[in-house]
Amino acid sequence: MMKYFKILMLVMLAFASCQNRSDSAMQKKIAIIVSTLNNPWFVFLAQTAAARAKTLGYESKIFDSQNNTALETDHFENAIADGYNAILFNPTDANGSVVNVQKAKKAGVPVFCMDREVNSPDATSQIFSDSYSGCVSLAKDFVQTLNKKGNYVELLGLVADNNTWARSKGFHSLVDYYPGLKMVAQQSADFDRNKGLEVMESILQAHPNIDAVFAGNDAMAMGAYQALVAAGKADHVKVFGFDGAEDAIQAIKDKKVSATAMQFPKVIAQTAADDADAYFKGKRDFPKKLPVAVELVTYDNVNDYIAYGKK
Repeated sequence: MMKYFKILMLVMLAFASCQNRSDSAMQKKIAIIVSTLNNPWFVFLAQTAAARAKTLGYESKIFDSQNNTALETDHFENAIADGYNAILFNPTDANGSVVNVQKAKKAGVPVFCMDREVNSPDATSQIFSDSYSGCVSLAKDFVQTLNKKGNYVELLGLVADNNTWARSKGFHSLVDYYPGLKMVAQQSADFDRNKGLEVMESILQAHPNIDAVFAGNDAMAMGAYQALVAAGKADHVKVFGFDGAEDAIQAIKDKKVSATAMQFPKVIAQTAADDADAYFKGKRDFPKKLPVAVELVTYDNVNDYIAYGKK
């Protein structure tokens, strides 16, 4: 009788242990705060992070900052007040978002930055694409495609985002060595497709004779392409983007866009969620900055890729 009683107790203890682990996981909540859901790339990033959190057993919620640091601040305050245990964060502003990261740290809530950086060591970890190196590779293709000469336009992203300048600097680190390549205009279009269209239309009025456009992301690249089509210039002006968005991949297949740099948002989002899980389980030693490699996509290799990744 005693033997059976001991077995029963062991079974009950094992069940209780499993139940406690399950309850512990379900009690944890992860906030996913992204700069904007008006860009398919960030929608994919947020949804991938949420899916990974669910797989790991955590409740999550996506917050859209709409590229507004004030709204982002509200999201942080609400997430902290509502008892979220970690924040997967895509910042709106490298400097302006620092205060929110510090606020979370003070509250004991770890922050894992995704894709965009903040200029502060207070984030638990920052996982982002190696934009500089990616644009060096893109610049090589740009130089070759234009045969080292021609007039071009550069569309910058958000001026407060480090990615904007990492991409621009990576591009110019090579292109500026070729005196035959002349930048006739450089203007921000905020990583937005509609703004890319509007800015490109304005630039074409002042500089109708251009040979190429380098855009800091695919949304602006596709907007620029629309403007070129409307102006009857799409057939001879080469367009280069950055992201690996679905419409850009298709445009490369259709020979409408020359090239893009493929980011891997799935890797970034899943790494951030996995890091939050590891934090909950006691890990505290995370790399402050973790760059993810970017790959060049052209007509020659486009069939190896799908939207936001490899086949």
